[in-house]
Amino acid sequence: MIFNSCNTPKKHIGSGREVSDFNAAWQFQRLEDNKGTWKTVDLPHTLKIEPLVVNNQWQGTSLYKKEFQVENLNKKWFFHFEGVMQEARVFINDSLTKTHKGGYLPFTVDATHFLKENSTNKIEVELINRDDSSIPPGKPLKELDFNLYGGIYRNVQLIKTNKVYITNAVAAKKVNSGGILIHFDSISKNFAKGEVKTHIKNESREKQNLQLKISFGDETNNEIELSSEEKTLEAGEEISFSEILSIKNPKLWSIDSPNLYNLNVEVISDGELVDSKQLKTGIRKIELTENNFYLNGKKLFINGTNRHQEYPYIGYALSDEAQYRDAYKIKEAGFDFVRLSHYPQATAFLKACDELGLLVMNAIPGWQFYEEGDFIKNALQDIKDMARRDRNHPSVIFWENSLNESRMTEDFIKKANTILKAELPYNDIFTAGWIDHPSYDLYIPARQHAKPPHYWNNYSKPNRPIFIAEYGDWEYYAQNAGFNQKAFSDLKKEDRSSRQLRSAGEKGLLQQALNYQEAFNSNLKGKQTIGHANWLMFDYNRGYSDDLEASGISDIFRIPKFSYYFYKSQKKSSEYFDPMVFIANYWQKNASKSVKVFSNTEEVALYLNDELIAKKKPEENEISNQLPSPPFVFQLEKFEAGELKAVGFIEGEEVTEHIVNTPHSPDRIELEVDLSGKEIAKEGLDMVFVYAKIVDLNGSLVPDAENKIEFKVEGEAEIIGGNLIKAKAGIATILIKTHNLSNQKITIHATNPKLESGTVKVN
Repeated sequence: MIFNSCNTPKKHIGSGREVSDFNAAWQFQRLEDNKGTWKTVDLPHTLKIEPLVVNNQWQGTSLYKKEFQVENLNKKWFFHFEGVMQEARVFINDSLTKTHKGGYLPFTVDATHFLKENSTNKIEVELINRDDSSIPPGKPLKELDFNLYGGIYRNVQLIKTNKVYITNAVAAKKVNSGGILIHFDSISKNFAKGEVKTHIKNESREKQNLQLKISFGDETNNEIELSSEEKTLEAGEEISFSEILSIKNPKLWSIDSPNLYNLNVEVISDGELVDSKQLKTGIRKIELTENNFYLNGKKLFINGTNRHQEYPYIGYALSDEAQYRDAYKIKEAGFDFVRLSHYPQATAFLKACDELGLLVMNAIPGWQFYEEGDFIKNALQDIKDMARRDRNHPSVIFWENSLNESRMTEDFIKKANTILKAELPYNDIFTAGWIDHPSYDLYIPARQHAKPPHYWNNYSKPNRPIFIAEYGDWEYYAQNAGFNQKAFSDLKKEDRSSRQLRSAGEKGLLQQALNYQEAFNSNLKGKQTIGHANWLMFDYNRGYSDDLEASGISDIFRIPKFSYYFYKSQKKSSEYFDPMVFIANYWQKNASKSVKVFSNTEEVALYLNDELIAKKKPEENEISNQLPSPPFVFQLEKFEAGELKAVGFIEGEEVTEHIVNTPHSPDRIELEVDLSGKEIAKEGLDMVFVYAKIVDLNGSLVPDAENKIEFKVEGEAEIIGGNLIKAKAGIATILIKTHNLSNQKITIHATNPKLESGTVKVN
């Protein structure tokens, strides 16, 4: 080995690898209802724009096709599909080159031998999105707890390499190999040692003398460089290189300081650069004991949520930027963790979790379905593909190689764990399953899988940590009804339900927040519980129900409910997280005179029209005595219109405040574009929410306003889902899709005959 340390970035003349976006200008048609008519579309793309509440999702066969030029065939040509729902048959110049089953994990098509040189070539994808019990999750859509939105809904890339190249980790189909694999097995604040594995194929006609050059550096360009020994690779053969990295004083990745390193691997053949690949990763130490989880040697109770990858109208077809915004919102809500329910989600979302410091439980597709045969074969393949795709992400700490709430057999459980442990044979790879089986490192029941009032608090199997994978919804909605959800389809909404739309009003939103508070507090009493994830972050659609599942702490448009602020208050104020205070009350004439305030400060003072009501410490009782930050409750004698102001104190100093004014009649529209930490994409597609807030003369939101708002967009953007929207709880929302915005501007107008119009311009 040759080790060097340098402080300047490396310069490369060329990498031998060309990676280009292949998302633009596809031709598309749905065969069942649009025969013979082609439409030009860009990716990511959904098969059909659906209504807000999806009760008859389109299923069937569709076609995508695109022409492209091939000037020479000195290189390998690959098409990489990040996600296609759910069976794809890929044709190159009318020759079937690939059939892939599964909507959540990537596949790669080697098109090289099917191409015509110096000619126009064609790629066509026949996409089948019908019920298919052989493809996980397997359950028919009409019985499924989420939707399988069709389309080439993630990115497609055209990758050109030399005939000697680094393989794709999934396409290589190699256990604990393929592509680039990096793993650190010796980690402290002073030193880290890891291994970089690189898998290379030689599809040239000549023997190659190969050497690797590896650089590993942080964002300040402090790099470690090393070169491998030279190896000979015969024509048609493949080989794996294994190199050891040693890092002094590593910058560890954590939830508060998500430090990332750049890894660059170059393949040198007879002195010439023939290929290179780059990735970002992090160095962190994770440990799991009988009743604790440790990150970099510090005990951490994991506070998290669940996420479905769905947007209104467009289903799964989110831009990379939209994926980032979801992760940003989860982090802003005070969470340190997200469970990917119930399937692998976009690479862009995992990259965002890496960047933001969000821990992740990855999961194979599955929900209340099990069938021997091809279904099991494909589920086991999902484990391999998930591990190969996501193994380099520092955010991924648990691997849910379990079919969620499905009656898995002993044989399947053992095979699932054997496969994952072979793919990732390291001491810090922790498997997770919803069935209490010793093959799993972590038991992840939902709260409703046990009985009240203790639920999982009295669980006492030795050497068995628990993570509550879901809580706060079903145990309140259906009184611990269990798995047979269809049997409870006529169940009326109960007063204690957590399924509250944002338009449910103050009483419903307070009840949802109270449920989450009670369950959160209860979960903290479990001696072997290392963490929990509420159900869930965002409202979503389900195949078996004709209404939105509304237990999200934000609605489907990502607008927070009161519960969002309860969770935000549970993240202690620190140098990484700001102090906050929130009055969970609209302060209208019919408002509750018991005013609840969420805050992560030590004391809160509440004022009504500048008169001090009280200054209090948080209220501790049987449903708040375990919380990091119990709520504050103030009793007011009577309603008096005006201003409620809550002021938060830490060590006697005022640090934050929140004001709620009694709303008057609607006066005007104020527009807000939801960027959530990520500017609109300059190239390609992006999707952003635009909120039209109906406010009074003083700028206060009118929470019971239901005016119809008409939207108009100027510039390289379009409105998805209709331009006449009725406000819910004072806010009307549209989704806009932008296209190659570059340095252009878009202008959004919102009007109502009785309100002053709103306009916003976005670069």
